[in-house]
Amino acid sequence: MSGHSKWATTKHKKAVIDAKRGKMFAKLIKNVEVAARTGGGDPTGNPTLYDAIQKAKKSSVPNDNIDRAVKRGSGLEAGGADWQTVMYEGYGPNGVALLIECLTDNRNRAATEVRTALTRNGGSLADAGSVSYMFTRKGVVIVPKAGLSEDDVLLAVLDAGAEEVNDLGEAFEVITEPTDLIPVRTALQEAGMEYESAESSLVPSVTVPLDEEGARKIFKLIDALEDSDDVQNVFGNFDISDEVMAAVD
Repeated sequence: MSGHSKWATTKHKKAVIDAKRGKMFAKLIKNVEVAARTGGGDPTGNPTLYDAIQKAKKSSVPNDNIDRAVKRGSGLEAGGADWQTVMYEGYGPNGVALLIECLTDNRNRAATEVRTALTRNGGSLADAGSVSYMFTRKGVVIVPKAGLSEDDVLLAVLDAGAEEVNDLGEAFEVITEPTDLIPVRTALQEAGMEYESAESSLVPSVTVPLDEEGARKIFKLIDALEDSDDVQNVFGNFDISDEVMAAVD
């Protein structure tokens, strides 16, 4: 998981300045719209919407776009699509297990795009249930270091239900049960600690260590998957050491 999270946080910074910015905006806005539809348009009473809005704001999505997405999702403005969550299971190079979470209004298109990205990049679709058992749903909060120590973060979140704190280099990763995600996020806020993201994630129980070549292949595959507008998240059970990460960067 450490390799995946580290890659995700590094990639997040690059994504803001690269050509995929518009695509990233669209996915973040979709998240906001779905959260508003599921739990109502008031972020104070809908923690999932609150987190979706915070993530969009931290990625520089304009406030107008966020407000319109909330209105569409809560039915105050027309134009919302019938988004459905679909999870595909697959394998990448080196036997890496992948869960591909889609948010789509066209399941056939999503399935075709996922299959194409996999087969063109050394992967394949897997039968339902053949990969998902290797992952557990967890809450994951990313906290930038900004002068904080691991003990600082641990003290702030331990009583709120945090299970572990991992050092990712530039940030700390706090793992919780999904039900403890909101209390942990709140505890960080009350301690005056900034967090980069707080969301539900799928954490692998067993990981596959990758060398530089394997890491490049898996990143290429994930890039191809995330190029699809329907793909919201890609979870993998690969682990990448700091040395390999540095070489890939």
